[in-house]
Amino acid sequence: MADQARIDKWLWAVRIYKTRSIAAEACKKGHISIGDRTAKPANNVRVGDIVNVKKAPITYSFKVLKCAENRVGAKLVPELMENVTPQEQYEILEMSKMSGFVGRMRGTGRPTKKERRDLDQFVDDWYDSDAEEFDFEEL
Repeated sequence: MADQARIDKWLWAVRIYKTRSIAAEACKKGHISIGDRTAKPANNVRVGDIVNVKKAPITYSFKVLKCAENRVGAKLVPELMENVTPQEQYEILEMSKMSGFVGRMRGTGRPTKKERRDLDQFVDDWYDSDAEEFDFEEL
């Protein structure tokens, strides 16, 4: 393994991001920093560096143990990095999970595609059954 690697390749290699292009995009948006400076995709990471990754709502911190530019198996990831994220960040994550987005309650807001189809079917059935009993000429 080399003594340094591109940050976008390293993030992809240690499975923090699913693809290298997603890792590079995160760098371009300023979500990745090495130490205290924001990193561009081509910046190099070295052994001993602390990489901060902002994934809402928290910032993860990883210490580089080895540099790699090729993706490794999930079992080998602990050899390449150490998670040094402070406990406070995980507490923020738990708080956001408890108070975060619960989801749309059924029957509120705009109907989903399935609900709309069901509603249209109900209305069509109602008009078909009601039209037989209703005398339109009385109007």
